[in-house]
Amino acid sequence: MRTWIVLLTVVVGSMATIGSVSAKENAEEIQLTESAESAILIEKNSGQILYQKEADKKLPPASMTKVMTLLLIMEALDEEKIKLDEIVRVSEHAASMGGSQIFLEAGEEMSVKNLLKGVAVASGNDASVALAERIAGNEEQFVEMMNNKVAELGLENTHFVNPTGLPADNHYSTSHDMAIMAQELLKHEEITEYTKIYDDYLRKGQKNEFWLVNTNKLMKSYPGMDGLKTGFTSEAKYCLTATAKRDGMRLITVVMGAKTPKERNADVASMLDYAFQQYDTQILHKQDKPLSVKRMDRGKPVTLNVVPKSDVTVLKRKGSKDDTYELQLKLDHTDELPVSEGDKQGNLMVMKNGKKLSEMEVVAGNTVNQADFWTLWQRSWKYMTTFENF
Repeated sequence: MRTWIVLLTVVVGSMATIGSVSAKENAEEIQLTESAESAILIEKNSGQILYQKEADKKLPPASMTKVMTLLLIMEALDEEKIKLDEIVRVSEHAASMGGSQIFLEAGEEMSVKNLLKGVAVASGNDASVALAERIAGNEEQFVEMMNNKVAELGLENTHFVNPTGLPADNHYSTSHDMAIMAQELLKHEEITEYTKIYDDYLRKGQKNEFWLVNTNKLMKSYPGMDGLKTGFTSEAKYCLTATAKRDGMRLITVVMGAKTPKERNADVASMLDYAFQQYDTQILHKQDKPLSVKRMDRGKPVTLNVVPKSDVTVLKRKGSKDDTYELQLKLDHTDELPVSEGDKQGNLMVMKNGKKLSEMEVVAGNTVNQADFWTLWQRSWKYMTTFENF
């Protein structure tokens, strides 16, 4: 597949801490976490690292595993493999899960939406397995999907054995990899409608009514926080993958191996406070604005808008001066039809002084179908008679 490159120059506020090299330098100058065995802080859109501590150390992720479980659930919803109002019958295996649960019974029926709440809010192991079985047929096949997604995301230090995070040999991840999974999950913006719920009820008004209470207590005390997932086992200790958004800037933090929930929360708040106090995001290009227009000679319509998958942003120190950035657009050269809105069309890199700062996918901003014979004939006739480009 051929590609071509389009260069755009953008002038914005300058950046101070960008990428893993600068993050390493920054980490030596400041200490944002105390209890965490491993931690990381990134900006969501660009993926730029602001702080890290032993970010590639393999550790048990406990229920933070459910970040990947939630990602596959959201993808299944997008692909219409499941629907929110669909009713799922709970298996004996799903109902047998220990640890955090919403106390499902074998044979019980519950909607996908309520099971999703059970996973996102209460960290229900039983709800996780019930949805895993519905999506993949059984838990083992779902775990295979999880590890396939790990490979697709290029995560080299993660391997899952179950969708719950219950203790198991060869089940591990890193704070860096968990941050990338969270970044991918947050592309499904509707997930925060579930993860930000502090409390709710399942089976309301029934004898087995269940009160859902969010396991992330920062949801109630930290301004802007709306996700994502806590975790705890005696081996993993206290873990949290968290996200918060203020003034258009969304941050992702991960803490693994904290000694107490109080210390875990303090480490997360410390990282978020630092970033919100020191940085702003600068939008280089809006998500809904075309970067390029591809001509599809046999398509209907004949043009395809290419847009970034999300807002293209960089971080800048508050009060910093203007600087120049280059957007390098690499488009896949293909005329294959049809093209559906959201299909990948290439990649966009943010460059500064010849160095790549971040990279993201660019996608189709509209759908282009194969034009019928009559449409193609009319175009050809118009060109032959008027020489007008169509």
